[in-house]
Amino acid sequence: MSESTNPIARVETSMGDIVLELDAVNAPISVANFIEYANEGFYEGTIFHRVIDGFMIQCGGLTTDMRDKDSKRAPIKNEAGNGLKNGLGTIAMARTSDVDSATSQFFINVGDNDFLNQTAPTPQGFGYAVFGKVTDGMDTVDAIRQVKTGHSGMHQDVPQETITILKVTME
Repeated sequence: MSESTNPIARVETSMGDIVLELDAVNAPISVANFIEYANEGFYEGTIFHRVIDGFMIQCGGLTTDMRDKDSKRAPIKNEAGNGLKNGLGTIAMARTSDVDSATSQFFINVGDNDFLNQTAPTPQGFGYAVFGKVTDGMDTVDAIRQVKTGHSGMHQDVPQETITILKVTME
């Protein structure tokens, strides 16, 4: 990888491919984390488990039976203050209400979600760390965001037809 090139990831899904350009300069922790998960094959067999049209599509941590895939990895530091914004086509780390709780799950913004940006370095305003953007495959993202969703156990906004990540390859 040369200094002028960002890492590129190809996410092969059951609905088509999505190519991501990762921003290693502004989000080095999140990018390194994503690459480690990708290189070990962790994402294979995980699903898009939360889809909200106009908001985001989330994946990278649950199996087809809606169970957490155990990563055995510590959560990473939240890089939401890196200056990158949660705009259409950007990718960001998913987390719980704990600011530094992101592990493998990420989401693709399917709208401009300014309310997810950091507004203050407090738990309420910390935001969600953007670490890259979709450079090819927005047609796949658009197809995923439009699927019918429903409930699955305690989960809401779950695609009624399973959308699986077949493989994530670093190019």
